[in-house]
Amino acid sequence: MQNTTRDMRQSTRSSGAHHPTPVIGHSGGWRKTISFGLASLVHYATELFCRRNFNLKNDPLGKSYGQMVGAARSAKQNIVEGSSRAGTSRETELRLYDVAKGSLEELAGDFEDFLLMRGELPWSEGDPKAVKARSIQFDVFEAQDDLRHNFAAHLMEMRKRFAPALEHEDPVVAANALLVTIDRTCALLRRQMETLGEDFRERGGFTEHLTKVRLEHREAKAATDDDAPKCPKCGGPMRKQMAKKGANAGNPFWSCAAYPNCDGTRKWDWK
Repeated sequence: MQNTTRDMRQSTRSSGAHHPTPVIGHSGGWRKTISFGLASLVHYATELFCRRNFNLKNDPLGKSYGQMVGAARSAKQNIVEGSSRAGTSRETELRLYDVAKGSLEELAGDFEDFLLMRGELPWSEGDPKAVKARSIQFDVFEAQDDLRHNFAAHLMEMRKRFAPALEHEDPVVAANALLVTIDRTCALLRRQMETLGEDFRERGGFTEHLTKVRLEHREAKAATDDDAPKCPKCGGPMRKQMAKKGANAGNPFWSCAAYPNCDGTRKWDWK
């Protein structure tokens, strides 16, 4: 804590300006993630697959159609919502990515059932067709402006690239290619969740972030007070406080601006 306080104070003085940490963190970058791109392609291909392969005879109540399309859409939309909530709640972001992953795994179960009901086995991992489907590259979205329009154009190009596999007219090929792509998407989401977990372990959640922002503001404000003494414990700036209880209630004293991380104090008449 002592080094952090000194570094912050020195940085503020050397730059001549204070650049506060934003209260709301970065969020909404889902278009830049391959997991969202693949989940979008899975959604579109699942919709087409269900239109082609389910009808009143084999799905009279529309449950298979609705369940599969709903699961595919849920995965995509939960990635969007999780990314949008990243600025205020890492916990919520992590939970929604887990929901997205669960929806994809549920959808994979439906495609497995589709194949088994027709006496077909899912491709093995080493099957040349599976290897080929797994090797199809989804390009990272690079545009920095007009994101909605440019990402839609990018997604259309990627859909054309994946269509020979995901939108194949043979339902056995399409179902297997979708299973491969679902597995890829789940693996990416799992890595995102692991990264978020490590970040949370190191930095905490939004509550800890707000505390950091508040302490930073206190220190920056105290650092501009030429009359303020240095903390006897950490060497950082101090600020005026009023004692609220005890024998000195109502009297001023100097408190470390980094409180509660540092509890250094000085008498008000300190010279």
